[in-house]
Amino acid sequence: MYLEEEELGEIELLTEKWGGIWLKIPVQAEFLWGPICSKQEPHGPSFEANDIQLPTTPSCSILSSSSSGSFSKSLYPSWNQGQVVLGGGQDASAVTTTDHRAGKFEAKFYDEVLQEEIGGVKGHFGPINALAFNPDGQRAAPSSLLDSSDKNIPIKRPDNGGTKTMRTVRLYVNHFTLSYDPDIIIRHYNVHIKLKNQAKNSRSVKMSKDELSAIWKKLSSDNPSDFPLLSTAYDGGKNIFSAVPLPTESFKVEVPAEEDTRFSSYIFTIKLVNELKLCKLKEYLSGHVLSIPGDILQGMSLVMKENPTRCLVSVGRCFYPPKSNEDDDLGHGAAAFRGFWHSLRLTSQGPALCLDYSAVALHKCMPVIDFLQERIRGFTLEDFTRLRGDVVGVLRGLKVTVTHRKTKQKYIIKGLTYENAGDITFDAVDIDGQCPPRKVRLLDYFSEKHQEIQYKNIPCLDLGKNGRENFTPMEFCVLAEGQTYPREHSDRNAAIKLKDIAMALPGIRQKNIREMVESNDGPCGGGIIGNFGIVVNKVMTPVTGRVIVPPELKLRASNGKIAKVTVHQEKFDWTLFGKSLVEGKPISCWAVLDFSTFDQFCLDSKQFIPKLISKCNKVGIRMEEPVLYEATNMRPFTSVQMLRQLLESIKEQAYKKSKGRLQLLVCVMARRVPGYKYLKWISETQIGIVTQCCLSDKANKANDDYLSYLALKINAKLGGSNVELSDRLPLFGGAGHVMFVGADVNHPATQNTRSPSIAAVVATVNWPAANRYAARIRPQFCRMEKILNFGDMCLELVETYERLNKVKPDKIVVFRDGVGEGQFDMVLNQELLDLKRALGGIKYYPTITLIVAQKRHHTRFFPESRSDGNSSGNVLPGTVVDTIIVHPFEFDFYLCSHYGALGTSKPIHYHVLWDEHRFTSDQLQKLIYDLCFTSARCTKPVSLVPPVYYADLVAFRGRLYHDSMEEDQSPASASSSSSAPLPVAYYKLHADLENIMFFI
Repeated sequence: MYLEEEELGEIELLTEKWGGIWLKIPVQAEFLWGPICSKQEPHGPSFEANDIQLPTTPSCSILSSSSSGSFSKSLYPSWNQGQVVLGGGQDASAVTTTDHRAGKFEAKFYDEVLQEEIGGVKGHFGPINALAFNPDGQRAAPSSLLDSSDKNIPIKRPDNGGTKTMRTVRLYVNHFTLSYDPDIIIRHYNVHIKLKNQAKNSRSVKMSKDELSAIWKKLSSDNPSDFPLLSTAYDGGKNIFSAVPLPTESFKVEVPAEEDTRFSSYIFTIKLVNELKLCKLKEYLSGHVLSIPGDILQGMSLVMKENPTRCLVSVGRCFYPPKSNEDDDLGHGAAAFRGFWHSLRLTSQGPALCLDYSAVALHKCMPVIDFLQERIRGFTLEDFTRLRGDVVGVLRGLKVTVTHRKTKQKYIIKGLTYENAGDITFDAVDIDGQCPPRKVRLLDYFSEKHQEIQYKNIPCLDLGKNGRENFTPMEFCVLAEGQTYPREHSDRNAAIKLKDIAMALPGIRQKNIREMVESNDGPCGGGIIGNFGIVVNKVMTPVTGRVIVPPELKLRASNGKIAKVTVHQEKFDWTLFGKSLVEGKPISCWAVLDFSTFDQFCLDSKQFIPKLISKCNKVGIRMEEPVLYEATNMRPFTSVQMLRQLLESIKEQAYKKSKGRLQLLVCVMARRVPGYKYLKWISETQIGIVTQCCLSDKANKANDDYLSYLALKINAKLGGSNVELSDRLPLFGGAGHVMFVGADVNHPATQNTRSPSIAAVVATVNWPAANRYAARIRPQFCRMEKILNFGDMCLELVETYERLNKVKPDKIVVFRDGVGEGQFDMVLNQELLDLKRALGGIKYYPTITLIVAQKRHHTRFFPESRSDGNSSGNVLPGTVVDTIIVHPFEFDFYLCSHYGALGTSKPIHYHVLWDEHRFTSDQLQKLIYDLCFTSARCTKPVSLVPPVYYADLVAFRGRLYHDSMEEDQSPASASSSSSAPLPVAYYKLHADLENIMFFI
């Protein structure tokens, strides 16, 4: 897209900072980051807005709040020099799952004509709304760094932590305190590497991180005094952090052929970007500076990762050894690898290393032929032709190294050759051009240049790239290390074994963490961090936790009257034996759709239906006999149209028989099938039927716990109330209604760049029970974490609340899920403001509290003694920690609200960003803990506050809707809609379901 000069927007003078006058120039379109091209140079690359493969969505982010970009060419004010500006980097949801060296949230600058990257801007993880350029054309920074005085910032802790407790417990936390020398200066250098003999106007060659690292190591080995490896940390991209000054100039690097590089001669250019004074970190922790020194944290984090990066295999953000333990073999060419994840956190006790145990299934590093014998049942070389399709299926996309020549380079398997190794010929070209090309047999070439090919009667691997052929005999190929093994390829036994290894009990996990901290391969080994003045205390942080008093609950006694219920003393759960639900919804018009009739595991309807009716009546749900029982098979799940016709027929038949609306359809399935999503999409958005699915084998067993589970879900879906708190929630005991809101965004799989992200918002619609919810779903652009229509979705829910209660809520408490610390600014200054805008549009101004619930973190608690935990070795339900390991001055805490029986319990990290209700620590912790007892699906406290838990369920339900719609569309219409989400109408709930808990 080409912009006229006036389309750049108003150029605003912001401030004089960093040695120049900084100007703010808006560069972001509403939904698309596009190139800004000059009128004078319209004939650069033929970019079209819809064809640009952007690294992420408009919510792309940056790295450190005080770093600015520097450029090799002037950017401003001469817009006719052929530059474009692209916003990009990883999306926020992938940061926790990808290599620490990948992406790194940045805006990159390219020369449009030469196709050459000339600079970039890195900052904290907030969205880039505008860029500020220095008039000298050499520097730029996100304008948010310059005009942040009017922004909302996370609130400060209101007190010194909570005091109310049932008992205190002594715990160890996997945080290791980190001390540093405030007088140390870490130097940040920018690196540019290019081919030595690259043509002047040719495109720059893209190099992998392994290739760049190999070049850096060679430069260091050639000049050890100038580039000491033990005093530097390299991210495998553009950044080097050094404890000592490095020469800033260009160097010629000659790399031997056996290294992991494609070429031999490179030019390595290094420039000083910034000097990071660790005293700035001390000033922030002491409260003298308000802005987080993100650049310092970035540098220190990279220093902590440098030794594991050199010694171990990185997979995502975790590190694993090159070889697995012999006992951890999973079969089929895979093994469980035990490693660790770690990060640097700022806490009340200063910076701390958080290190957690991790386990993952990886392909074993083994010869390809040996892998095929393990992976494919009955594989033999003699039977290769018959199994060729299976071989291609398991090998395509895997990386291999080769053994016939000295090289560390990795190749991706593209496929197999059509001919066997013994029949392959190729054209050998004379390098000097003296002789014409001649046909050479692959057998002869390998015999002359390398070694004899042993297996002549099987195909070679096609390792070609960019149109170049590279046929390599399988016997010379070995699977590269660090490749994840797909979960769907594991059999049941392997899955169970991996789960047992990954879900280590607290004692085992604690032991593993301590060993990894002590390891020479870990972040504290190798002597690197010591050269930066960093010392890690290798003892876990001791803390005192408080166990909050559980709430009293309300159920109905056998006489039908409301009775108080006290929870179990250890697990804090309760039972329905001899009791009934607070409000059971009568069910007079319901049906059973049995998909298992002609299956091996068919339903025994004469046993299941009476037992379900009996259980529902016992717990207070007056359930009559079904008006219809329809027997069919699983075939309708293969077709959206067939399933739609069946469901419409069921609804019509039920109406004719009962003269009333079908309240519930119980769907019995023989097994789990992908077509389950069709059922939910059709029934919940088109026909308007509440469905409850169950598997025939579990229905036939019909044990009491399972029937109770079904009864709880059915009653909640129909608008009943299962359990309620006996007392009012803390702070909200007076007059006035309160609404609790939960919000989450579901993103498509990592490889999927076409499907939209799904935003979901849920809200309570009753008070003071606050246990019934309505939901709204919206699609938005792929991987966009910001909820675009947050304000409007919440306004819809407020209007629903008003219709049901004849009054709007006076107070709103919002729980936001799925965002990290780097996105707090987006939540505070975009989503919250959008909410206030929408509500203010109808002259409605409730008080609002905004809390982020984080479950994707790695902080773990370990009881110091048996008396400090439960019988499984985990912390007790209701354990809260709000000192020492929390933020230095912001309002956050960790709460473990559930009983952990398997593995090691994970607490939820709650971080309060905005609070107009002036909660104390005790009040808010008690409120959240009490809400965890109101979940409609079980008779125990859940691990995550229900508004967030439900928002997660609804967002996933929206994902099922999208997948159903995509599969229901014709290929032509599906491809045409790939660049944008489907219309909101496709996700709109049926009017009969939009205000009930259909998603439970």
